[in-house]
Amino acid sequence: MRRHKISIIGAGNVGATCAHWAAVKELGDVVLLDVIEGMPQGKALDLAQSGPVEDFDGVFVGTNDYKDTAGSDVIVITSGMARKPGMTREDLLEANKQIVTKVVSSCVEHSPGAILVVVTNPLDTMTYLAKHVSGFPKNRVLGQAGVLDSARFRTFVAMELGVSVENVHACVLGGHGDTMVPLPRYSTVAGIPITHLLSKERIDAIVERTRDGGGEIVRLLGTSAYYAPAASVAEMVEAILLDQNRILPCSAYLQGQYGIDGLYVGVPIKLGAGGVKQVIEIELTDEERAALHRSAAAVRELVEAMKQL
Repeated sequence: MRRHKISIIGAGNVGATCAHWAAVKELGDVVLLDVIEGMPQGKALDLAQSGPVEDFDGVFVGTNDYKDTAGSDVIVITSGMARKPGMTREDLLEANKQIVTKVVSSCVEHSPGAILVVVTNPLDTMTYLAKHVSGFPKNRVLGQAGVLDSARFRTFVAMELGVSVENVHACVLGGHGDTMVPLPRYSTVAGIPITHLLSKERIDAIVERTRDGGGEIVRLLGTSAYYAPAASVAEMVEAILLDQNRILPCSAYLQGQYGIDGLYVGVPIKLGAGGVKQVIEIELTDEERAALHRSAAAVRELVEAMKQL
């Protein structure tokens, strides 16, 4: 039986950590590609040598040549300039547009049937670009955002209440950035809405910390987060390759859902074989819908700015 093939473009912190998660989960053979000679080869070899210790098996290839990605089932795009202290996601726009355009073109040439999972920031805009450059249908191009944002929200709720994160579920909509829209009404602890467990003041503080989740780590670490982003990508790849039909918040292309058209925005989707199977529309209050539309407007502004570059 043919093993799944996962290619990860960019062997930096996020890419290499994603390769590790994919290996441990035994999701398939992994190709780690980077423009820096020797780095992906070394990391792939190191990863392979951890297999006997952690009891996972697979083929792990490090390369600088896109030919080695041929026939990939899923391609994860992490390539791009990392955010540095003081930089906004918007600062990354021009440089990462050039990088993502080249990466997607090269990937499509060798894997025309792949599903693309975009991680490069600014996330929603780069996912829009990937769809445009690839020419793939909307179900086969999606962005990793909501899984990470929800994980951060869940973490902060668990910290606040002193409970296991495994009991906390959260919903975050909108663009990946300062305008994201955490939804406390749809966020629960063992099925109990957090609005019944926390004051509005504490919820508002957690929402604000979630919005600044990436920035907080950049200020502490001096570079972008990678453990949680990589784990979030691996969860998406697992849902696709194992056809799990997971309901996950991801950046998906909307065509009228939530009153938004022609944009990638974070929403709940059904994710399985073939990529996005369904966009799940949940009922929003007027205030929540207005916040989501403000977030979408910020994404649209960035997309339009990218088109002018």
